[in-house]
Amino acid sequence: MKSINYIMAETLFKSLLIISLTLIFSLVAVQPAGAHCDSYDGPVLKDAVKALETNNVELIKKWISADDEAELVALFHKTYDLRNVDQVVYEIVQTHFYETFVRLHRQMEGASYTGLKPAGTTGKIVVMSDNALETGDINHLLNALSNHVNSVLKEKYEKVAALEKVKNESPEKGRQFVAAYVDYTHSIETVHEIVDRDAVHLH
Repeated sequence: MKSINYIMAETLFKSLLIISLTLIFSLVAVQPAGAHCDSYDGPVLKDAVKALETNNVELIKKWISADDEAELVALFHKTYDLRNVDQVVYEIVQTHFYETFVRLHRQMEGASYTGLKPAGTTGKIVVMSDNALETGDINHLLNALSNHVNSVLKEKYEKVAALEKVKNESPEKGRQFVAAYVDYTHSIETVHEIVDRDAVHLH
């Protein structure tokens, strides 16, 4: 039987993890989901590149629906067979393959395809989450998330605290205070709601 202290620590850890992951996406601007799937530094295109390098179409089937397998596999083999022709021609065919692959993947997600994105356009936090999976170490990601959440909430607090001192000096300063206050309190309420919801689920 788990001790009370163990249960409390486990509950706190789960709560902090959910809070961190939620705040990172709700309190700051993040890259849209498509930027990850469509980017050359995302796992979808990384698998596509590796598949062509190793002539292993099995690496990419997981990213598309079963209904689209036949179309993609046929295009994969046509593309691979042209790898030794004129390099310019191959690059054009290769790009067409990548575009088709990503379009089919986005279609499976129910999202629109907006073109391939260069490496470096994926949000930093998404890259870190992928690295955690690759290395098997989530501690660096959790520390980064914790530090970022603390920084965001502290910044919001300091802003509203400063404006609170001058909120009655003029309507304009008052409106600035109200905007900062609403942003700050809504952020805190989000944290509170997540903790309460997680506690209910644990019970």
